[in-house]
Amino acid sequence: MRVDIVTLFPEMCEIVLKTSIVGRAEAKGLIETHCHQIRDYTKNRQKQTDDCPYGGGQGKVLFAQPIYDCLRHIQAETEPVKPHVVFLTPGGKTYDEAAARRLAEYPCLTLVCGHYEGIDERVIEETADEEISIGDYVLTGGELAALVVADSVLRLQPGVLKSPECYEDESYWDGLLEYPQYVHPAVWEGREVPEVLRSGNHGKIAEWKKEQQIARTKERRPDLYERWLKNHPEEDMK
Repeated sequence: MRVDIVTLFPEMCEIVLKTSIVGRAEAKGLIETHCHQIRDYTKNRQKQTDDCPYGGGQGKVLFAQPIYDCLRHIQAETEPVKPHVVFLTPGGKTYDEAAARRLAEYPCLTLVCGHYEGIDERVIEETADEEISIGDYVLTGGELAALVVADSVLRLQPGVLKSPECYEDESYWDGLLEYPQYVHPAVWEGREVPEVLRSGNHGKIAEWKKEQQIARTKERRPDLYERWLKNHPEEDMK
């Protein structure tokens, strides 16, 4: 899979993408990432990328032209495959694990980072396949949001993690939060690891894990629990 990030701060994105699990996966040739500087595609001498918005208001808005030309450059590099283009905006659909799994199916994904008061709406209308928001809050720029999407998608690619179980057992995969985790020592500060986890009875351990997932989700994320319950009505009878 190839992921491109269109940004005013490529160095901010590169340092994350070249680090840890994702960085090691790219070094092995399992994935491919590229960060593109929007300023490189401007047509004015000053490399200006923004100006005051029509209609007045605070801040600046990014020009359509350099972003459009950058996206055309990326598409030329990925031909004959057309990248799936996502703009990271507060007005986008809220991101979740289901969206990550869906985006992970695209061979080429391009993420466009907004800044200041946003991006000229015309380039979004012209080029976006979708808009995504990572939550109901505002950041100073779209770079962190793009990195969240990139990391959550790239970790699902074959070979990036040791096995599919590494992500299938985690929170949200089956609609529930993950069960609590423990490691040695068996007793720490007077707190003991649950006896069932030390029993060696794999059936009982699996049962305990599922019970913990359900209880934790019901307590901490009742919205997720209700959604999960609709797909598992038998659990409501217990």
